[in-house]
Parts: sequence; structure tokens; C-alpha cells
Amino acid sequence: MTKPTFSEKLQAGAILVSDGATGTNLQARGLAKGMSAERWVLDNPEQIVKLHRDFIEAGSDIILTCTFGGSEIRLAHSDLADRAEEINTRAVELARQAAEGTDVFIAGSIGPTGQMLKPLGPLEEQDAVVTYANQARYLTQAGVDFLVIETQFDLAEAEAALKGVRSVSSLPVVLSFSYDRGTRTMMGVRPAQVVKQFSNAGLAALGINCGRALDENLEALKQLRESTTLPIWFKPNAGLPKLDVEGNPTYEVTPDIMGNHVADWLENGAQIVGGCCGNSPAHLRAIAQAAKA
Repeated sequence: MTKPTFSEKLQAGAILVSDGATGTNLQARGLAKGMSAERWVLDNPEQIVKLHRDFIEAGSDIILTCTFGGSEIRLAHSDLADRAEEINTRAVELARQAAEGTDVFIAGSIGPTGQMLKPLGPLEEQDAVVTYANQARYLTQAGVDFLVIETQFDLAEAEAALKGVRSVSSLPVVLSFSYDRGTRTMMGVRPAQVVKQFSNAGLAALGINCGRALDENLEALKQLRESTTLPIWFKPNAGLPKLDVEGNPTYEVTPDIMGNHVADWLENGAQIVGGCCGNSPAHLRAIAQAAKA
């Protein structure tokens, strides 16, 4: 029997569970401070596969590739720009390896470039379009089920990202913003503005990820639900990190607290739920158990 596609699952109204954090979990497993997670795709692939499998065992229906910073522009900071295709392709291979024998969907993660578009920053719009197109092509050719343009904060960059992705891929696309100023992004964008700009863009879902606090993310979710009928992707942080005595980030929101909030997320319109920074496999297990209760 053929597995339903991601779009078919959404259209059928299925509640899906995405995974948790990549970067903070890899740091807890030994990724050096300041090192990009994408380097471990090449140098420590066993840990990437293990994290994916831990999330799958915890109940994830979706795992994101370790490619959040996998664009040429972002990888240039780690002197890896010339290996972008290799990294994105290998990351998909590792995710597929972890998900082998399951019905788990593989989502190609595409994060922001890390630069502001002109006139606020140095990045030309066309350069942004090209780097997003390149990464989307690598991920699509490697065999992901859909693409997630995530942690966006600027309407112009999100538009460039979607333009680039659409130029090379016909896969379903989730577009997710980070409302890290309460119900506004760092550029002041509100959920209703995102809906106004992208409601007719043919997206599979609109999303919210990262952020500062669960109550703020819930308010952003309510505003997004009021403005759109599209499925909603919802992956909040486990709160804001605090540094321990060794300078490592710790998160006070426990797995039980995350799990206890899931009913509110679903009641207020989220269809795909998971966790962003600070969410371990234990957090994901609590989220999945609550979502599938």
C-alpha cells in the first residue's frame, strides 16, 4: 500500500508530530561551541543518524534534515560554501537512513541566510534567491518529501526564499516565521502580515517556530489561526536558554511542561506540532504522547 504524501495527510486533517531541536541537542552530545551542525554531517554522521532515530523513537512523524545553515552564504562562515551540495545531499541520506522502514516524512530544512537584504544589509535580493534555489535543488534532488523555509523574520527575505525554492522545486513548502518579539518578528512582522503576503503562494502550511516563551508563541498561534485557513506548523522553543557555570545553554521548560501545553496548541489550530531550541527527545516524547492521546 502506497504511503500517503505529506500533502494528503494535511488535507485529511491528520495531526502530525515533527521533531525537536537539532543544534542544541548536538551541542549536548559534543558539538563544539561555535561549530556549525552541518560540519557533523560530514565529520560525525553517526551522531546525526542517532539524533534522528531518537526523535523517531520518541514519536516524530517528521524529521528535519541537518541543513538549517546549509546554504552557501551561511556555510561560508565555516569555510564550507564549496561543499554545500555535498552537505545537503549527505544530510538527506542520513535522514533517510534513520527513517528506513518507517512512514516518517523527511523535511528539507532551509534556514535564513544570516544576512540582511539591502538596503538594511549587504545582501542583494537576487543573491538570496540564488542561494535559496541552490539549497532547495540539492535537497529536492536528494529525495526529501517536502521543504521547510524556517525561522524567517523578514517578509522580503521570505519572499526571496520562496521565489528561489519555487524556481527549482515542485515539492510542498512550509513557511515558518520566528516571532521572537512576542507576536512580532525581530523586523516587526505580525502573523496577519505574513498571511496577507503569502496566503496565495500555494504553501502547504504556514508556521511558527523558535521564539521566547510558550505563552507568547501561543498568542502568535491564535493570531495566525484567525488570519488563515492553511494548516499550521508549530514548533516553539523550550523557553529561553540560561547559561550554566561552564557557559552551556540550559532550558527550564521540562518535557512535562511541553506536553501539558499541546492540547492548547491543537485547540488553537496547530496541525503539525514539535519543538525548536531546547527540545530534547524526551520533550518530543511528551509532545507526541499528548498529540496522539
